[in-house]
Amino acid sequence: MTTQPAKPKAVGGTGRRLAGHRLLWPTLILFALLLGNLAFHHDFFSVRVRDGHLYGSLIDILQFGAPLTLVALGMTLVIATRGIDLSVGSTVAIAGALACGHISTAARPGSVATVLAAVALALGVALVLGLANGFLVSGLGVQPIVATLILMVAGRGVAQLITGGQIITVTSAPYKMIGGGYWLTFPFAVLLATALVALTGFVTRRSALGMLIESVGGNPAASRLVGIRAGGLLALVYVFSALCAAVAGLMISSNVSSADGNNAGLWIELDAILAVVVGGTALTGGRFSLGGTVLGALIIQTLSTTVYTLGVPPETTLVFKALVVIVVCLVQSPVFRAKVLRRRRATTPRSHTTPGAAPQQQEVRA
Repeated sequence: MTTQPAKPKAVGGTGRRLAGHRLLWPTLILFALLLGNLAFHHDFFSVRVRDGHLYGSLIDILQFGAPLTLVALGMTLVIATRGIDLSVGSTVAIAGALACGHISTAARPGSVATVLAAVALALGVALVLGLANGFLVSGLGVQPIVATLILMVAGRGVAQLITGGQIITVTSAPYKMIGGGYWLTFPFAVLLATALVALTGFVTRRSALGMLIESVGGNPAASRLVGIRAGGLLALVYVFSALCAAVAGLMISSNVSSADGNNAGLWIELDAILAVVVGGTALTGGRFSLGGTVLGALIIQTLSTTVYTLGVPPETTLVFKALVVIVVCLVQSPVFRAKVLRRRRATTPRSHTTPGAAPQQQEVRA
């Protein structure tokens, strides 16, 4: 009786699992961009306190990246259901225009009550816009890209109608707090975005909501057969996306103390989609990663900061940004990495014979 040689144990299993983690490559790419900036500015990582507030390039990335993080947060859940929301940029512009328009015409623009009313107005209209998108997609069966493209085009015009084609400037300290203020030495926008991301993660991962969203996006037919009401979930994610975009619009208009219906949130929907994809969420729906989306948003914002830091001419900014995003996506692609590194998939192991030994005869059973 011959005994089979023991199979060698897998070596580097932990390393392979780590290399296959969805957050590894976005994290490495973000660190690479940050280190690249450090090469040009030696004080890039320095964070200092001035007048009781934190200042520095890293703080700027977090603060200016907060609106994109929120828009990408809502976009993540939409994409997880195999949808897309192209109207978030218009929602950003409408929310900022409504809030600034209300504050500019109020009797006491600097009062907290006026600001709260402006915020409630912006969020209420965003809720209606999200319901409209959700009704078109889930109720009427319109393709998500077509349904949200309608609001993307019309919403930008609505924002310009609200502002009268002009830039509305406001002077309100409580409103300035939303996007440009500080609380406990940290930018308030960063704290607000962090709280919303943490709340979304808690709700989607500590309840069945996240699993239901993934099931609708991963296999709509199977989810329908088990009794999941996909229509309600689709409406919910589009409403959530619109609300996130509205909060981002409040941040953007608050930071500059003005509302621009034409340029506010322009092309932010594309940056949000890129952030979601770079973060590891597939456009085909199903599983999503909120942590990856946050990393993707920080990568996009760091890339924008790098462009301005290097002094890239404005007319070539988008081209430079597109090239870097292509490189980022290629680095994340397992197929591309396998071709570059010439990795081969595991094949059937060949039998090895000891030199000088006769080959073993195969058993023939009757």
